[in-house]
Amino acid sequence: MKFSREGEIRWPRKVRTAADAVRFIDAVGYCLLFPVQNLPLPSLYYALARRYPLTWDTYTEKIWHWKDDLGRQRRAFYAKYFKGRGTFISLALLPHFIAMRDSAASPGDHERFYAGGRISHGARAIWQALEQHGPLATLELRHACKMDSKAGNVRFKRAMLELQCLLQVVHFGAEQETAAWASGRFELTARAFPRQVLRAREIAPETARAVIAKKYLHWHPEVLPVRLARLFRWTEAEAAAASAITPARRGYNSPPRNPKTQERSSRRVT
Repeated sequence: MKFSREGEIRWPRKVRTAADAVRFIDAVGYCLLFPVQNLPLPSLYYALARRYPLTWDTYTEKIWHWKDDLGRQRRAFYAKYFKGRGTFISLALLPHFIAMRDSAASPGDHERFYAGGRISHGARAIWQALEQHGPLATLELRHACKMDSKAGNVRFKRAMLELQCLLQVVHFGAEQETAAWASGRFELTARAFPRQVLRAREIAPETARAVIAKKYLHWHPEVLPVRLARLFRWTEAEAAAASAITPARRGYNSPPRNPKTQERSSRRVT
């Protein structure tokens, strides 16, 4: 596996416990579980281990369990989001991500999304199963959707990725279904995080993009809009608008403008 320090930050506090992990996620707003090449985002692994390359060790094992626990405990949102990789989103920014994707939905909205061409038949089946049965582990969910076969598993993974990228499904713990690795459990975001979904309905997409950009630019103030566009799948115009209206473009450590200078500048404009 390849790694990059490009998006990492020097988090000043030691991450030792799940509570420390939540504080880190809340501070950065959104991060990866593990670092990913060409995906310039901070990772929880690097915040904990402070080293590369990634290996299966006590650090990896610890955050592997955190990903199961934090979503189930509703302390952070975890799903495969950025490029289909494991991603944490803070509860404060989750409404903005949902608003940005126009994904504020109720448990029974699968027909509306399917009719609008936003999800596939397989994704609709998964959504329906979760609506009907509540949180399900992977094998239970595949059985409920009649995706038990090898080919069905391929369709299941593709459909699950659709739903997670639309923030409709959240990783909601783990369950020991076989003697091998524990299976992930999944739940509808609308039921796991109802307050965040409700809040998302009140946020305009352009406002959501500005807030998300502001958080990224807080840690990476020199980043150009083109990178934001690639990272968040925005148009270049959307990225330029989002970054232009946030004070992070001047850097958070820059001194405030002199009020008299601002007043004179304002007069020249008018």
